[in-house]
Amino acid sequence: MILERIPPRICSLFMLKAALRQAHSSSVRPQPVPPLLQTLQRYLTALEPLLPPEELEHTRGIVQKFGCPGGLGENLQRELIKRAEHSHNWISDWWVQWAYLECRQPLAVHSNPAISLPKRDFTDWRGQLVFASKLIAGLLDFKAQVDSGRLGVEYMRGQPLCMELFPQLFSSCRIPGPKHDHVIHYGRPRRGPAHITVVRNYQFFQLDVYNSDGTPLTESQIHAQLLRIRSQSWKTDKQPMGILTSEHRHTWGQAYTRLLRDKINKESVRLIEKSIFTLCLDSPVMRISDEKYSSRMAAQILHGGGTFSNSGNRWFDKTLQFVVGEDGSWGLLYEHATAEGPPIATLLDHVLDYCKKPDRMRAPLIPLPMPKKLYFYINSEIKWDLEMAKQNLDILINDLDIKCFNFQRFGKDLVKQLKLSPNSFIQVAIQLAYYRVHSEVCAACDIASLRMFRGGRTDYIRSPTNQMLSFIRAFDDDAVSIRIYVDCIMSGIDRHLLGLKLQAIEEGLSVPRIFMDTAYGLATHWKLRTGQVPANTDSVMCFGPLVPDGYAVCYNPQQDHVHFSITAFNCCEETNAEKLALTLERSLHDLQELFQPTV
Repeated sequence: MILERIPPRICSLFMLKAALRQAHSSSVRPQPVPPLLQTLQRYLTALEPLLPPEELEHTRGIVQKFGCPGGLGENLQRELIKRAEHSHNWISDWWVQWAYLECRQPLAVHSNPAISLPKRDFTDWRGQLVFASKLIAGLLDFKAQVDSGRLGVEYMRGQPLCMELFPQLFSSCRIPGPKHDHVIHYGRPRRGPAHITVVRNYQFFQLDVYNSDGTPLTESQIHAQLLRIRSQSWKTDKQPMGILTSEHRHTWGQAYTRLLRDKINKESVRLIEKSIFTLCLDSPVMRISDEKYSSRMAAQILHGGGTFSNSGNRWFDKTLQFVVGEDGSWGLLYEHATAEGPPIATLLDHVLDYCKKPDRMRAPLIPLPMPKKLYFYINSEIKWDLEMAKQNLDILINDLDIKCFNFQRFGKDLVKQLKLSPNSFIQVAIQLAYYRVHSEVCAACDIASLRMFRGGRTDYIRSPTNQMLSFIRAFDDDAVSIRIYVDCIMSGIDRHLLGLKLQAIEEGLSVPRIFMDTAYGLATHWKLRTGQVPANTDSVMCFGPLVPDGYAVCYNPQQDHVHFSITAFNCCEETNAEKLALTLERSLHDLQELFQPTV
């Protein structure tokens, strides 16, 4: 038995931490399967503002047949309940597989979220490396808390939240496949990988971050190693291997197979995949106006700026990539199959607090091994793969329109003074802005965390309701006097509907008619994807729209201001991120006037 070879004191600590983890897991309740008729009724209610009466009546008949006693819906519901009784979480594995691993769009822009953080006070490579050393030390400190079980359990409204995602953030990577991807976790509490990946000028390096006695490197040790990496990477590599990971997943999967045929390539790729996380040391980008700076920096974190900028400094499959630019910009890009916003926010809060502390650790007088440069053998096939990937990434980047802005008239404190939910208030403003631009409401989803359940991930909260539509239509009509009821956002229904659909497919049945109905296609064509990213700092998150004719709107409410990012695709003539941003600012002003009319 393995435990017999561990010293008694260490063994006791190991078993105690395992017991504590198990006790916490059992304190987080399992995710229940919602009642079938409740979900079907909420689904119909969600369709009311989107469909004309005759189409709604047609869909109502389909839904009623699906949910009738003894019908198909009831049978699928029964199987879902059985699944819930015998699985860790009845929907999360299905959701990750369906929403992420089977999606074949590029991870860049379409999937990986980016978080751009407040600019640091350095403007050259010297300050860049000093800060990067501090950042790495802070991340290792956070990882030590996770590995040792010292990370405090998080709570929401007095209920413990599931903490199972935290250990999976480190030493994990998404692996491309021909039909679907998979995620590999190399991290183990006692003997996981001991290195990170550092990439500069498109060149990848293995940097061991622990001493021989298992203690993490000090900031000064890390800084000395980063200086060594800089001295080995003066010139930009001619072949930006990381850009291969930005390709369509099927294309990248084929290139991945070709790449790994060579032993040197396989070793280099495996070291990147196994690394605790990746640090991207970006070169400076073109200086632009202060007004456009936040948008440019968010774009840099999200995709690297293109093949003539820093996109070759990315490995988009990696779960955690921290970006530090020479101009003081920095942020995080993460792969969504493993990571979610709330755990990432906790990690960033820890790192930011750590960065405020002085380095009191003295570096031991031990010579450190030279960081290992990772080499790639590039034949004609791989070179062709790279050229195609560069072209496709530049097309994607040029198609993405990003607008970040800081709304400074008020923040969440004012909304709370009005006895309203800041999140709901902003959601109404977004819906109002969309309606003013497009003269219609659309299928819109806000992301809600399900961490109050064991293994829970997310669900969609559907924003447009009949109450919302009535308010929006009446707002610009001077003849109508209305008092808004903001907290009308509905409970999530989409994971339950997805579970019913996937249960039918698993049983080898035809896809039920309710999911083949045009109304279901309309209801899940998310033209407006929104996400609140509450953080303790002035950060802004951004990601691409879910559909070609849609928007993605992220917001971070602070006490007296709100950070926004809006993305759209230039290829769609109907959408315009700049126009929606200006209209959103006006809508927020108008909502304030509604509650605090000026004399």
